[in-house]
Amino acid sequence: MTANKSNLTYMKKSVLILMTFIATMTQAQEQKQIPQVSVTGEGKVMVKPDHIVINFGVDNTGKDATEVKKLNDETVDKVVKFVKKFGIPTSDFQTTSVSLNRNYDYEKKKYNYQASQSISITLKDITKYDALMMGLVDTGINNISDVEFKSSKMEEYKSEARKLAIKDAKHKAEDYVMVLNQKIGKAILITDNTQSFYAPVMYKAERMAAVAADEPRETLAVGEIEVTANVSVSFILE
Repeated sequence: MTANKSNLTYMKKSVLILMTFIATMTQAQEQKQIPQVSVTGEGKVMVKPDHIVINFGVDNTGKDATEVKKLNDETVDKVVKFVKKFGIPTSDFQTTSVSLNRNYDYEKKKYNYQASQSISITLKDITKYDALMMGLVDTGINNISDVEFKSSKMEEYKSEARKLAIKDAKHKAEDYVMVLNQKIGKAILITDNTQSFYAPVMYKAERMAAVAADEPRETLAVGEIEVTANVSVSFILE
């Protein structure tokens, strides 16, 4: 009697497992059979920058550590005084790195020292760019590492670009299914493929060469910042 009861319990468990397996397979098949169309969309917004971030510095190399640091400190002191006189708030410029390294010159078979200091300035009046750069170079800086165009409303423009990307994806999907006399339904999957990189359409930094001549010139091509968003969207086919 006990053996029969055990066999019955085993059969019930087997049937339950089998039914669960069948239900799972059926559900998986139904999910696979959902007709859908997958497309990509791009949104693009052209933005005029309203401020610039300038990263620059001063480097000196010599055989004496104290001397190269002193040369750097003298230049940085001139920079700070000039920037303050130029009218840039202290909150808009800062030292980003300071280093003093001992290097070995294998050609001359002796050690030398390199002192470096980097500074970042946020310029909120783009029209003053040339005057600022001329003044900075006159202080003795010898390294302009980056000039980055930015907008104070970047988050708004990114949001606008995302909306345009979704609209573009929907429009593409409608084009595809129209030929089949079908319609698209709700979106079942949205993937953001946007890379966080925003750059001006065109910019050339030739500042060091330009300041060698005394004649006034315009050296900044502001252009526009291109803000883009890219998405992949899957719609149900109806």
